[in-house]
Amino acid sequence: MPPPCQLVGGAAWGTVTNLADSFGRIVGKLRISVTDRCNFRCQFCMPKTPVWLPRNEVLTFEEIHRVVSLFAKHDVKKVRLSGGEPLMRKDIENLVEMLSQVHGIPSISMTTNGYLLAEKGRALRRAGLKGITVSLHSLKPKRFSEITGGGPFERVLAGIKAAKQYGFAPLKINAVIIRGCNDDEIVDLASLATSGDVMVRFIEYMPFDGQRMWDMEKVVSGKEIIERVRSVYELVPLPREHGSTTKIYGFADGVGKIGIITSITQPFCSDCDRIRLSADGKIVPCLFDKMGYDLRPMLRGSASDQEIFDFIRYAVSRKAAGVETLLKQFHSLEHVRPMHTIGG
Repeated sequence: MPPPCQLVGGAAWGTVTNLADSFGRIVGKLRISVTDRCNFRCQFCMPKTPVWLPRNEVLTFEEIHRVVSLFAKHDVKKVRLSGGEPLMRKDIENLVEMLSQVHGIPSISMTTNGYLLAEKGRALRRAGLKGITVSLHSLKPKRFSEITGGGPFERVLAGIKAAKQYGFAPLKINAVIIRGCNDDEIVDLASLATSGDVMVRFIEYMPFDGQRMWDMEKVVSGKEIIERVRSVYELVPLPREHGSTTKIYGFADGVGKIGIITSITQPFCSDCDRIRLSADGKIVPCLFDKMGYDLRPMLRGSASDQEIFDFIRYAVSRKAAGVETLLKQFHSLEHVRPMHTIGG
């Protein structure tokens, strides 16, 4: 860690209100993995025999709250909780309530596999959770079970139904599309969005699978996905929010939207405004980078808030330019961590 007087991004540490990396991108969103554990075994995410973090290495709710409070003081507005599977973290609604009371954080959302959503949805909504994203990679029960390593399709659908009932907004469905696996369901998945009460987002297959099955030939590009949807539905491109991972398209009748996340074929790195906190307390500046900057010793030691924030700012300053730069640096993306360890 560099000394506190070092200049980062042209300003002395502790003198600016926002967090900017060395390319001038300002951090506005924090994604927090609250656990690496998951009750599914999705092929594109988990190794066959995952090794879980010891529980004493996972950040406590109080430690997470402290980190979020520091980010909030420096213009980070949106927090998303992920995993692993975040609903496997005991009393997760208590963390949601703690974070929803942090001044300056108007939006707490979560990405989940939906298995426990019907059971926990009411408590999460009362605690202050606003947005829910549910992973749903197939509409065929048998295929869904194969993809997720035994995940029960009907229970996930019940979770989505409960999310609608409890008024989570925005409500999104994420579908990772893999050639030869579920790409024949693109139009069927898109049709879920025609009612207007849920957005369906298609995600290009990324190399975060613990089983090392990823291959570029299995990637269905965002362009191809849109072409397939347009074979049935007329789509209208909508403006992209600054820093968003998603290209949004509306249906021509004005009801419903779909999104495309083109992490591989058209990375959106130039205005990326996200930073990540792993379950064991590492600041991860870029999802595709192998680097992590360990906050846990400082959180559990005697470090002041200023010292912790100075370290956070240093970690942010080390954020790579983007996926293309990392490809040149590492020659491949085989170094990246399995998705369950950082939450996407």
